[in-house]
Amino acid sequence: MNKVAKVEARAAAPASPPLTERQEARRRRILHASAQLASRGGFDAVQMREVAESSQVALGTLYRYFPSKIHLLVATMQDQLEHMHGTLRKKPPRGEAAAERVAETLMRAFRALQREPHLADAMVRALTFADRSVSPEVDQVSRQTTAIILDAMGLEHPTPEQLSAVRVIEHTWHSALITWLSGRASIAQVKIDIETVCRLIDLTAEPPADS
Repeated sequence: MNKVAKVEARAAAPASPPLTERQEARRRRILHASAQLASRGGFDAVQMREVAESSQVALGTLYRYFPSKIHLLVATMQDQLEHMHGTLRKKPPRGEAAAERVAETLMRAFRALQREPHLADAMVRALTFADRSVSPEVDQVSRQTTAIILDAMGLEHPTPEQLSAVRVIEHTWHSALITWLSGRASIAQVKIDIETVCRLIDLTAEPPADS
């Protein structure tokens, strides 16, 4: 299995033992309810009791799946990114250079979040507030973002330098979300920052074998 496939497999893998079909359906209802509440009213609108009622699960059951609101919203972000990844795969970026394709991919993902600003704000705030207890969920967000970037790059065997560049790109993208949501950056500035950091991919590209 190549490195891209391995990262994507880790992104898709659950942090706990595999759920039954019924448990997975329940989890999806919970995540859907979380996203719907956040879309309407942001971070403060996501209350565990309301999520339980909207998803038709007992409050105690909800807490077994997600110990806190932060756990729930970070998992919601991973779920949203996974959905975005599926959409991006159906219509992949068309740029010739890897840096161009990654920049296009991340801006498409950014614009998807832009269409749901309350949801985006709630998820990013949760990611910012997350402590060590939320590490598995945060890791899933990171792995899913990395998988999206590697998929856009189209490399079967990324080098350590390229993987390092991917991490920097990921950090910049998350930072851009925060600055935009706080009103400290325009969409135009976000685009410039994303395109600039994606040039790291070209800098880490290996020379042709016959050079």
